[in-house]
Amino acid sequence: MELEILYRDDELIAINKPAGMLVHRSWLDKHETVFAMQTLRDQIGQHVFPIHRLDRPTSGVLLFALNSEMARIMSEQFEQHQVQKGYLAVVRGYLLGEGRVDYPLKVQLDKIADKFSQAKEPQQAITDYHSLATVEMPYPAGKFPTARYSLVALFPQTGRKHQLRRHLKHLFHPILGDTNYGDLHQNRALTAQTGCDRLMLHSYQMGFVHPRTAQKISINAPLDQQWLDLGERFGWNFAELLK
Repeated sequence: MELEILYRDDELIAINKPAGMLVHRSWLDKHETVFAMQTLRDQIGQHVFPIHRLDRPTSGVLLFALNSEMARIMSEQFEQHQVQKGYLAVVRGYLLGEGRVDYPLKVQLDKIADKFSQAKEPQQAITDYHSLATVEMPYPAGKFPTARYSLVALFPQTGRKHQLRRHLKHLFHPILGDTNYGDLHQNRALTAQTGCDRLMLHSYQMGFVHPRTAQKISINAPLDQQWLDLGERFGWNFAELLK
């Protein structure tokens, strides 16, 4: 498959990562054969260096460096929260207005990789959110006779593992399609009624100051077909809502 390239210069390249694709090879997913990093390397004919990551089921802007020095510099920008990230999510229920989730998250240790690691104190985690649209659909979801959904923009101010998914669960508005932190009945109803079977979380925007040119770079990732189909079904005009 050919990856959609969103931005490229001499030292950086960004793609629109498809949902379901791993960023790079992992021994936790030994049976996987397709990875964004290797696919992009083969596509452009040169090595790429990871800077950050997106969860496997999340789609959207994924930035790589084309040399190790730029990877180090940009990784520091991410660590120092100098990179602005915007996500879109479809969540259960009506999440209205805007607000901030300031809720520390426990470090999630891997059963095998972190077998001998000590449990750590919860880490500060902050997410800003802004409601964009709501809809009520005339089909049952779980114990409710109708299904209510909200489209929200999410702006993480920290970068903890599964931060957005865990924070939305904390608000009792889990992201649709989330098999780890979501609502199983809601997920099943959405898939049965719309055919949508992915995590409804998309990294739609990234902004940063380019280390070489000092220019402000803004990268936007188009939505995939499942998003567009769902938007049409719910009467959401994404182009208008994201103005």
